[in-house]
Amino acid sequence: MINTDPILLQLIEHFKEIVTLEDKDIDCITSKLEIIQLKKKDFLLREGQVSRHMRFIAKGSLSAYHIDKKGKENTTQLGIENWWVNDLYSYLSGLPSRMFIQANEDSIIIQISKNNLELLYKEVAGVSEFWRLKMQSAYVTLQERTFEHSRVDAYTKYRTFVTTYRNIEQRFPQYMIASYLGITVEYLSYLRKKHLSDVS
Repeated sequence: MINTDPILLQLIEHFKEIVTLEDKDIDCITSKLEIIQLKKKDFLLREGQVSRHMRFIAKGSLSAYHIDKKGKENTTQLGIENWWVNDLYSYLSGLPSRMFIQANEDSIIIQISKNNLELLYKEVAGVSEFWRLKMQSAYVTLQERTFEHSRVDAYTKYRTFVTTYRNIEQRFPQYMIASYLGITVEYLSYLRKKHLSDVS
């Protein structure tokens, strides 16, 4: 019998955007999922912990950041509903995380342990295909961001960000957006005004 929990079904629909799943596949997947509720400012992962789960944002928003030698927070990921958030380096290597993942709003996370995901790879062909395609997409996105970070001016970065991720800017404090883009809050304010002027 298919699990009818709307939170879990949200993830199933996310899978089905990419791969085909039968009812028995859905039952198999949902039996291995765990729902986590976070309050604003709660940590999903802390520096020094090993990431042992893949995590899907069902509701809310989260940010990932590391703290440099000067004590400054450097935002590396932003995530909202229907996005995945994790320290893939820690997850894949089994080494302690070098980042924090924190709830920016009250949030609901669906997570699956590494062991259970390995089982699903064997039991549900669609799950293996889903992650193959997801990892490819993540690699392409990382390459694009790395290229853009070093070769594109700040205004182009900002314009690409707000065009690609519509409505995300309103979900996070300005200092997080600025850190993610590698600029100051003051310069972010200038770029926002310039962009609004250009599109009006």
